[in-house]
Amino acid sequence: MKIIDIITSDKPSLSFEVFPPKTSDKFESIKASTEEIAKLNPSFMSVTYGAGGGTSDFTVSIAKNLQNNFGVTSLAHLTCISSTKEKVRAQLERLKADGIENIMALRGDIPEGMSLEKLDYHYASELIAEISQTDDFCIGGACYPESHPESESSFEDVKHLKEKVDCGCRFLTTQMFFDNNVLYNFMYRIREAGIEVPVVAGIMPVTNAKSIKRICSMNNSLLPQRFVRIVDKYGYDSEKMKQAGIAYATEQIVDLFANGINAVHVYSMNKPDVAKAIKNNISRILL
Repeated sequence: MKIIDIITSDKPSLSFEVFPPKTSDKFESIKASTEEIAKLNPSFMSVTYGAGGGTSDFTVSIAKNLQNNFGVTSLAHLTCISSTKEKVRAQLERLKADGIENIMALRGDIPEGMSLEKLDYHYASELIAEISQTDDFCIGGACYPESHPESESSFEDVKHLKEKVDCGCRFLTTQMFFDNNVLYNFMYRIREAGIEVPVVAGIMPVTNAKSIKRICSMNNSLLPQRFVRIVDKYGYDSEKMKQAGIAYATEQIVDLFANGINAVHVYSMNKPDVAKAIKNNISRILL
């Protein structure tokens, strides 16, 4: 099933992101975790793609397993910055053969020391344009409510986002944010710029206080003061922080649905207990 059809229905959608292992010895344990999340019957699940395509085989294997054995629509990530056109085409052929209809097309992080001059791809829009030459896939793209860390301004960021959409991106998924007003302001700006595709809100339940500052620095996310107080109060105790983080994420999701954002994507970090708790917290809202 195409994700665009899921997220444009009248029913609210709740989906989860999982990531593949970096090494084969971790495959079975991570596969089991993704299967537990699939049993929650999410609207769809996305499977990330390691830097440089190092986990490409695992990405496809997990996406195929979730879709074929658990009936969960899969969204396979695909990055291009470290790939050749030949590698991308081979990956597309494999995804098509395995029945994966949805791709999250991303540039990916630029490896340190890499020369950009001889690369086949420089921007996600180039990958999107190539994939969209066929009708085989529903293409998603990433967006940053607080602007991409490399953007010179929010104006430039929205301009490049429009380029992705014009190249064939059917929907956008946001990076994490912790203040819903940030998303509402972002939605206003992109609609004013003529970007009309659906936007899926990306929510990160923070269950580990130690990692939050590193995550936010990587994604240009700001922490509202009320969230900082939660981390300061409960961050010393892992169980308290987990419960508080799930509660905060749940509150965000309820507010998003109430304000017309009909699709939410939870960055599960492969934690079935966290995914289950959030699903249970909003089970009646999803009906």
